[in-house]
Amino acid sequence: MISPVEITKRQLTLTTHRIHTLPVVVLMPHSRCNCRCVMCDIWKANRNGYELSPDDLAAHLDDFRKLNVRWVVLSGGEALMHPNLFALCDLLKDLDIKITLLSTGLLLKRYAAETVEFCDEVTVSLDGSRAVHDAIRRVPRAFDRLAEGVAALKTRDSGFRVTARCVVQRANYIDLPNVIDAAHEIGLDQLSFLAADVTTEAFNRPAPWDAKRAGEVALSLDEVNDFERLVEDVIDRYAGDFASGFIAESPAKLRRLPRYFAALHGQGDFPETRCNAPWVSTVIEADGTVRPCFFHGPLGNIHEQSLEAILNAEAAQAFRRALDVRRDAVCRRCVCTLYLCPTASL
Repeated sequence: MISPVEITKRQLTLTTHRIHTLPVVVLMPHSRCNCRCVMCDIWKANRNGYELSPDDLAAHLDDFRKLNVRWVVLSGGEALMHPNLFALCDLLKDLDIKITLLSTGLLLKRYAAETVEFCDEVTVSLDGSRAVHDAIRRVPRAFDRLAEGVAALKTRDSGFRVTARCVVQRANYIDLPNVIDAAHEIGLDQLSFLAADVTTEAFNRPAPWDAKRAGEVALSLDEVNDFERLVEDVIDRYAGDFASGFIAESPAKLRRLPRYFAALHGQGDFPETRCNAPWVSTVIEADGTVRPCFFHGPLGNIHEQSLEAILNAEAAQAFRRALDVRRDAVCRRCVCTLYLCPTASL
């Protein structure tokens, strides 16, 4: 249960734009990835091989304590490629922090014992049924290795929570019902969906994609119309999965997906954004770069300043003070929002 003091600190952060408490940190411990996904450019930087060492993290644990970080999400690249990932987790566990591992699933079987010991839950990327998933990941047996990894986790601990996220794009939107069936087949606990980002510099893009590259991932207008009909069919056919929460989104939220792709073509507005990520979370990348979220520009680097100093520098406070997420061009097109109310427990 969240304490009254923490609630007050969260409220102060939202009203003063100074970070008094930081519930969520997204940590990218390793920059490399073991997939070559169509909709992501992270793997193109594999030659760089940036990573955060245990000493890098330990240097900022006092700020984690001071800011009362309660939840760390290990993102990437593929975090399991980090040679000392579980040493990082051990440092976080000493602070009683919840750890969620985001993973391609390819290495879960190999590291099942350590993952169950050091992490609280895993979210895997599931892009479709077997053939579709493998084609998007561009890795042989990606689907089967993912399924084997989930099975290995569940064998270690049948109650260990493993969820999946599906990034909807041109190569898999038509496979939507099969994604749900595949999630059941693999034995996942929940499945969520979000649209592919095609408009920002996130995910190792040196610049936003041009129209040709974006068109390889985003849906065409004709495909948007097909997708709208398919979404309605899924809402009808999988009513039980919506009711049980197996599908994380409500029917209304699922309908936002075709609306998003339509808006990319100037057909209607983008779905309204409700997000306070820059006030309740931060992203720390493998080279030490600190961002307010995945999609906005850098605030500083932990190799040069403390985390608290970066987040509460005048420039960072001014950024939050001026940010109107309902009107900001980046926020309006955001595919991955976070809203945490002051009284929410993690």
